[in-house]
Amino acid sequence: MGSKDTCDIYCYDKEKVTRIQWELQKEDLSSVAQLFKALADENRAKISYALCQDEELCVCDIANIIGSTIATASHHLRTLHKQGIVKFRKEGKLAFYSLDDAHIKQLLLIAMEHRNEVKSNV
Repeated sequence: MGSKDTCDIYCYDKEKVTRIQWELQKEDLSSVAQLFKALADENRAKISYALCQDEELCVCDIANIIGSTIATASHHLRTLHKQGIVKFRKEGKLAFYSLDDAHIKQLLLIAMEHRNEVKSNV
């Protein structure tokens, strides 16, 4: 007896499957997965969201916003920087971070909008 969330019989659309497999081979989805993996950490998501609220924040601001040490904030910022989510600049002894581009802000805002829709549909 089949489960309600699976097919009761095994069959597939060969043409559709072949076409989509071909498309998958052309795309580098591992880098997309890495982007979402970087944002999957709650502190990194908070940092990214904070940078949606203000164009630029220094490491000390970010540490205080997320309630962490400067070392912890710096660790998260390095991860976000390696994934191309944030960029930084030095001004004297201060390091300022901002979102790498508008796409990151769009991703976060779309994700939050989706979360709100899911919450209201439950």
